[in-house]
Amino acid sequence: MNSFIEELKWRGMLQDMTPEIAEHLEKGMASAYLGFDPTADSLHIGHLVGVMTLLHFQRAGHKPFALVGGATGMIGDPSFKSAERNLLDKATLDHNVACIQNQLSKFLDFSGESANKAELVNNYDWMSQFSFLEFIRDVGKHITVNYMMSKDSVKRRLEDGNGLSFTEFSYQLIQGYDFYHLWKNKNCTVQLGGSDQWGNIVTGTELIRRMGGGSAYALTVPLITKADGSKFGKTESGSVWLDPEKTSPYAFYQFWLNVSDEDASKYIRIFTVLSQEEIEALEAQHAEAPHLRMLQKEIAKQVTTMVHSAEDYEMAVKASEILFGKSSTEDLASLDERTFLAVFEGVPQVQLSSSEYSEIDQVLELFGEKTQGQIFSSKGEARKMIQGGGLSINKEKVNDPNAPMSFDLLQGKYLLIQKGKKNYFILEVK
Repeated sequence: MNSFIEELKWRGMLQDMTPEIAEHLEKGMASAYLGFDPTADSLHIGHLVGVMTLLHFQRAGHKPFALVGGATGMIGDPSFKSAERNLLDKATLDHNVACIQNQLSKFLDFSGESANKAELVNNYDWMSQFSFLEFIRDVGKHITVNYMMSKDSVKRRLEDGNGLSFTEFSYQLIQGYDFYHLWKNKNCTVQLGGSDQWGNIVTGTELIRRMGGGSAYALTVPLITKADGSKFGKTESGSVWLDPEKTSPYAFYQFWLNVSDEDASKYIRIFTVLSQEEIEALEAQHAEAPHLRMLQKEIAKQVTTMVHSAEDYEMAVKASEILFGKSSTEDLASLDERTFLAVFEGVPQVQLSSSEYSEIDQVLELFGEKTQGQIFSSKGEARKMIQGGGLSINKEKVNDPNAPMSFDLLQGKYLLIQKGKKNYFILEVK
């Protein structure tokens, strides 16, 4: 098995590291932590780089700590942000922390008796024990203002003219103390993070040296960007979340399926645990037939299965085939409601009450007064479209305007109406 650092190198996941960290990790099992900001009740795919870093650390035989910032989440990290964020109350943070732990458990092994099982820690547990006076007396005296001002994240905020609150300025000191606390109480000697965290991380190594006379190490991974320079993990509809209620498994699958070839080669190294040999073989196959998008399909399979489940992946594939290929009523009926609505997200919806729907005997009546102007402008237009073979209901072609309304409602309440080749409508019976 590759060493942790060698694994990160070939995957393109190594940015900076402190001297002697490689030798330190080769001595035996080490412990490292990486922090997650609990400002939402779900991680998004931007967090996956950090999650995968911890996963590789554990796979290399070391012990990972996932730190959720119950305390620092109340402040907000100023690193490369242009404004101070809204502060969250403890009840909201506690809820967010619980949700994040549940998501992390899909990647990290928190169970079992192994010495390197993952642990989740919350910095609120120790920071809440400090009074303000104790903190500035016992911790603040070890780091000079000059040292804190020299950090890029601080300098950038001061240079942009917006200033920096004392609350945000104190962030690196609190994060530095987190490292010291875990070093002292959990024998945690390494902190991992994104490259924008370098200044905060080395503040921690400095505190460990000054407060405890010990040594500690830092390692950062690159911030991920897309080949076109735009921000990774964002779509037109916003962030791509790991929570299936925020981003459906189908939409999640589609995100990975639609990455560019250049990004696919990078992402398959970062976001999967496939070996170097497997990835290089896939790249060779992809190069021979790029139109088959084998890299994208494999990334979508691996990440969707890891974040959600094999069943969700299969459902997403089936849904994609329904939307972009030939399909039947049976295929549509096999989708669960969440996937069905995700596939046809943005499709105009028309509603009828169950009593109104029950009074419709023939297809043409479906486009009468109750729905007029929403699908067809008139019954005459509907009749012409049906007779011309341009109407399908639940993927079944309808050629007779007087055909009986014998369609089963999908998920017990929907009809999928297709007008022409590309115009879809969802009729919901409420």
